Amino acid sequence: MTTSSSARPAARDGDVGVDALRRSVRELTERWQHEHRYVPRSDAWMRSFDPAFSAALADLGLIGMTWPRAFGGAQRSNVERLAVTEELLRAGAPVAAHWLGDRQVGPSILRFGTAEQRREILPRITAGAIVFCVGLSEPNAGSDAAAVTTQAVEDGDGFVIHGQKIWTSFAHQADYCYLVARTDASGPKHKGISEFIVPMATPGITVRPLLDMTGEHHFNEVFFDDVRVPRTALIGQKDRGWYQIAVQLDYERGGIERVLSNWPLLEDALAALRGRAVLSDPVMRDRLAGLRVDLEIARLMVYRIAWLADHGRVPNVEAAVAKSFGTELEQRIAEAVGSLFQMAALGLAGSARAALEGRVARALLYAPAYTIQGGTSNILRNIIAHRGLGLPAD
Repeated sequence: MTTSSSARPAARDGDVGVDALRRSVRELTERWQHEHRYVPRSDAWMRSFDPAFSAALADLGLIGMTWPRAFGGAQRSNVERLAVTEELLRAGAPVAAHWLGDRQVGPSILRFGTAEQRREILPRITAGAIVFCVGLSEPNAGSDAAAVTTQAVEDGDGFVIHGQKIWTSFAHQADYCYLVARTDASGPKHKGISEFIVPMATPGITVRPLLDMTGEHHFNEVFFDDVRVPRTALIGQKDRGWYQIAVQLDYERGGIERVLSNWPLLEDALAALRGRAVLSDPVMRDRLAGLRVDLEIARLMVYRIAWLADHGRVPNVEAAVAKSFGTELEQRIAEAVGSLFQMAALGLAGSARAALEGRVARALLYAPAYTIQGGTSNILRNIIAHRGLGLPAD
């Protein structure tokens, strides 16, 4: 059920086009798998953390691909970057160490940061040398990001931060936190929010692990107690952080990771079951064909977002549509793999079954999170209704 080359975007004119970029990624991932340096995983962008692999990508110029060369980027198109990301996710590669910095933190600093922040931070992201976490969600501010209560109080030549963040991916491994905090509580909640770059080694920061339902640790809760940062930690304009967050969320929601997190597992399950009766069952064949069609639809949505970005447009509504459709597809993929396993696993050899059953169980347990993290489907449908269709708020 792989995608045919004819369905992929054509290569651009130039020294290295899309097809060549895809080949370079495949060569890297195949070599690392052959050398047993990683095992493909679902949700690799959240669960497979390997700084050495990120450094190998950086050596190929495949982190910060769209950024200016002055900051270590390659000044490539968003479509080219998407092609690289797609190949990495199809291979279940360990990309988590650089993921947040490349996907959303770097673009936000590039757009809103100071010249000093760009010089200091961006080249280290493109080199795969630093890890970021994002301090956005709080116990009472999940999908409603404007409800954050963590405070950053001006004090002398800096700010003092108090508060708590939750569901903070990689906080236990991060060098920096891209932190959202309230700097003015006197007005509407969408105003008075600011963003900061906070080194995780700063005194007063405590990180505690949160295990997900599968028992894995990538989430954390983070406490800020009298954490002092200089004024230079502020990103963009004070009290204007909400408008910056909105742009950052478009980067987060509109990626191919909302489509391909479980696809490596489905491919591996189909390979293990090749020739077995379950794949001849007409109901199952129809179900799998429907997933394939929906995958192509989701891919087109994501490639349209990249195309819009290349043409200077902010894909706000398009990102909401793609994320809503893609994450619901991810859940259906997990359910389909579960059904395949239920129908055929007892006939698999012991090693083949052992290799799959843990991955299948993890996919089914984690699937409900897809339509919650990064914005719930209800929130996304509100964005589509109000901003896309022009429907009134009531």
